[in-house]
Amino acid sequence: MNKAVLEELLYNVEKPSRYIGKEINSIVKQMDQISVRFGFAFPDIYEVGMSHLGMHILYNLLNQQEDVYCERVFAPWTDMEKQLRDNKIPLFTLETHSSIKALDFLGFTLQYELSYTNIINMLDLGHIPLRSFERGEDDPFVIAGGPCSYNPEPLAEIVDIFVIGEAEEVILEIVEEYKLWKQKGKSRHSFLEHIVKIPGVYIPAFYQAMYDGEGKLTDFFPLSEEYPREITKRIIENLDEIYYPEKVIVPFMDIVHDRAMVEIFRGCTRGCRFCQAGMIYRPLRERSLDKVKKMADELIKNTGYEELSLASLSTSDYSQLETLVRHLIDEYGEEKVGISLPSLRLDSFSMELIKEIQKVRKTGLTFAPEAGTQRLRDVINKGVTEEDLISTVEKAFSMGWSNIKLYFMIGLPTETYEDLDGIAALAHRVVETYYKVPKEKRNKGLTVTISTSSFVPKAFTPFQWEVQNSLEDIKEKQNYLKNKLRHKNIKYSYHQAETSYLEGVFARGDRRVGQAIIKAWELGCKFDGWNDFFNYEQWMNAFIQSELDPNFYTSRRREYEERLPWDHIQTGIRKQFLINESEKAKEGILTQDCRMNCTGCGINQGLIGGVC
Repeated sequence: MNKAVLEELLYNVEKPSRYIGKEINSIVKQMDQISVRFGFAFPDIYEVGMSHLGMHILYNLLNQQEDVYCERVFAPWTDMEKQLRDNKIPLFTLETHSSIKALDFLGFTLQYELSYTNIINMLDLGHIPLRSFERGEDDPFVIAGGPCSYNPEPLAEIVDIFVIGEAEEVILEIVEEYKLWKQKGKSRHSFLEHIVKIPGVYIPAFYQAMYDGEGKLTDFFPLSEEYPREITKRIIENLDEIYYPEKVIVPFMDIVHDRAMVEIFRGCTRGCRFCQAGMIYRPLRERSLDKVKKMADELIKNTGYEELSLASLSTSDYSQLETLVRHLIDEYGEEKVGISLPSLRLDSFSMELIKEIQKVRKTGLTFAPEAGTQRLRDVINKGVTEEDLISTVEKAFSMGWSNIKLYFMIGLPTETYEDLDGIAALAHRVVETYYKVPKEKRNKGLTVTISTSSFVPKAFTPFQWEVQNSLEDIKEKQNYLKNKLRHKNIKYSYHQAETSYLEGVFARGDRRVGQAIIKAWELGCKFDGWNDFFNYEQWMNAFIQSELDPNFYTSRRREYEERLPWDHIQTGIRKQFLINESEKAKEGILTQDCRMNCTGCGINQGLIGGVC
């Protein structure tokens, strides 16, 4: 697309900086020296996608290869989509403003299930056939990875290649094989056959699913003995040795997480039974303190950001967190670079540490008790107590905080209305704790925000067999809490029940769900994660027209013996471990943090060997 055409488009859209590219640290290459063009596609708008750490890692990693050009693609907002369709202009990359159809690979990251219709919309805007079997020799290979790819089946007809697990090594292996295949001039099918044996690569077109009269999966098998029966996730064993960018793109506009991010470790040892990330990203692997310091220094120097986030699933579990934070404050405090600690746990929370951080930049405090009673926290293996919370907020109020956010889940297995009462009681107790703090010590203007999301059973968790609450149950519980939480100092927010219901369908869906996703897009569904756009009625129409009952995926408990749509994916966690955890949940029996003693999940027996 030439400059004049682009400028004409930009005059007619709300936020042109979403589409112009050329930001600080973005990459420019000479096209005549490029062998492979890779489009990293985020199926949401620029502000969301540019906040994603994985994009920055893979973008810079691929562009380190001299003859590979990784460009970025985001879902255009509705005003830009209208311009593209009205003017018959295909969706384009940010780096060269060329059609995504000209790419060799279009790689989607699957961060949340409600982005699936955006993937289809982006393919259509790029004039790329929606189903893999419809694509010709001139079409890019559609590749996908990320947490949702651990149940890839709802997108099995749409995606050519899934990457299961951590992508830094496998993506380069795929690209190298592509270069060799491209020189030979063979068919698309032959390339897929060439890479199917790379560990972590799943080619859904090479597999067949069988169902019984009730719609349950009875068999799932490769179409040739040459294809692996199970696909084992890829894992990076040593984070100090793997690539991490020294600089990242700095956008011209505000984005959701506008800051530099240093990933301090991967995995989690806590074993919360609802948490998919805590299971699929095992085992825990830390970066060394010296490596993190060096990464932080490079990023701050090369971006000019005034905030640095220490990213992980549970930041306060980093073994050298206090030493690291004190170093960062000493090093960058005078430059007013703030430190952000997401994912703090109440039981390992150092108020003194946070006090130091707040000297540079003050923020609110956020905690996730997840459940309102100790009984239910034990069911989900959360391992924190009410006293942990109260003692922490008391210290916080004494040190000048007056904004506290508490996250909970409703609809958890075995939940009763007593557990909902516990959420309200906990909120009121936090308010009471504030007023017990002497006036001279506390700040004015207390706000306690209670936020509830609806439990969605996810693949590879101990709760993957459980029933999900119905729409009616979720709404009834939300209204119940609304009444219980009426107080001048308490705000209550909750997730839209319908979106949680749909997320549950996709999270445990099989291949047949893909038909409904395409049908929903045909009926106008997109940006389903945005409340303003989500159209529940049209989704229900799509299921009817696809002859699918969405309740089949949400409202029935699976037996342990039932074959699950994702059973051909091997994460390293034994199914028997998940079953044992499911049974312990019913008894409210806690499982210890596996750093204290191995809990026998299996990750150290197959994928990595030896001690985690």
